[in-house]
Amino acid sequence: MRPTLVDHPTLVSRPALVSRAATARARSVALPLTLSLSLLATGCASLVGTGSTGDGADSAAARRTVSYWLWDSNQLPGYQRCATAFEAADPGTKVKISQIGWDDYWTKLTASMIAGTEPDVFTDHITKFAQFVDLDVLAPLDLLPATRSIKDSDYQPGLAASWTGQDGHRYGAPKDWDTVAMFYDKKKTDAAGISAETLNSLDWNPVDGGTFEKTIARLTVDTEGRRGDEPGFDRHSVATYGLAGNDAGEENGQTQWSAFTGSAGWSYTDKKAWGTHYNYDQKSFQSTIDWYFGLAEKGYLAPYTVFSKSNKADVQLGSGQAAIALHGAWMTRTIYNFPKIEARTALTPVGPSGKRATMRNGLADSLTRRGARKPAAQRWVAYLASDACQKEVGKQGIVFPASKAGTEVAVAAYRKQGIDVTAFTRPIADGTTFSFPVTNYAADVNALMRPAIQNVYANGAPASSLTTTNRQINRILAQDDGNR
Repeated sequence: MRPTLVDHPTLVSRPALVSRAATARARSVALPLTLSLSLLATGCASLVGTGSTGDGADSAAARRTVSYWLWDSNQLPGYQRCATAFEAADPGTKVKISQIGWDDYWTKLTASMIAGTEPDVFTDHITKFAQFVDLDVLAPLDLLPATRSIKDSDYQPGLAASWTGQDGHRYGAPKDWDTVAMFYDKKKTDAAGISAETLNSLDWNPVDGGTFEKTIARLTVDTEGRRGDEPGFDRHSVATYGLAGNDAGEENGQTQWSAFTGSAGWSYTDKKAWGTHYNYDQKSFQSTIDWYFGLAEKGYLAPYTVFSKSNKADVQLGSGQAAIALHGAWMTRTIYNFPKIEARTALTPVGPSGKRATMRNGLADSLTRRGARKPAAQRWVAYLASDACQKEVGKQGIVFPASKAGTEVAVAAYRKQGIDVTAFTRPIADGTTFSFPVTNYAADVNALMRPAIQNVYANGAPASSLTTTNRQINRILAQDDGNR
């Protein structure tokens, strides 16, 4: 079922699009309001080959000026270089790039879509993708002249396919990818007598924690200098935690518990993409969560009270407050530039499944329906997805571009900086990655899981309490059947 058109109270002259999620919840329990976007109702066919901007600005300059939004300031220089090269190859076209920090990005993007001032092209995240598709604000790239030639095989395995909607259309051009690994301070591991070889061969289990728990216990030091594996260790007075604490992880636990639930053989949903049933009630998940957050009770994992927006896992590591931090590849340059530590990376530990696992995320560039009416915007998306741009971005040594050639350039750039990124690239080669869950009602899943998982971390609630949350989530997903 597609969203329906209704009158927006503040934009009477423009029809507003309300998702099927909002329609279903109106008949259900009270839940947080979902996104409501205003846009002109336009079919896919009208997107192809039109020259109008769709907003009445029909001047040649307006048609040839492309607005592009991204959130990462570190990547801005690379994309500015791409814009310069694109403009030189496409005379008369101008690309206007706006960088907006993550904390404000999605709010401003939503507001711009309601106001009809949305960018032509924007950096999209897989956790937002499903809702944007549901709200019909994205243009299907496979139906447009400039972007229909994008192929899955041009990129790292699985990246392009992740941006295919339930209708079979492509809504994102692969941009970059990342995985999660263990960052550690070599000064602290050396002092504890723990080698790089040991760190790259750890294992864990939810019963005794395996060699991973033994290692972070060894790396934990109380204010009297006693380590977590030594007599007299005081878990209530810790100077250095073995493992840094991030927030509770919301619905996906990307840089918290996902590497452990993944290597336990657990999957978020019943399908790799567009699942209809979440599995937060399964024993393998709940036993892993109880063990993981139980590390805070033992004093090895920084407790919830230590975490704040100004004291996230990377800051804890960089300040010496923690010895290891699970984090994503996008943090590599930041962490390696911390002056007080000697940063290194290691693979995530092997779990009960007999394999290690790490979440693989991939961003994409999406084209709005308004932007799709500009042939120049279509061409910009195609250029962003090309080897030419992705190799330029790779040269910066900030992220791993989605194309295979772009990835190779990035690895070389990191190597030139003296940074070994094997901990991030090897899981791709080994096939030990998994993706974010992609389902309908993503905002509702997050709204329900966020306080529930925080309650486990902050207040010591048992993971079994998530069974009720899982039931609520699956009830929402089940409403799709009654709306089609």
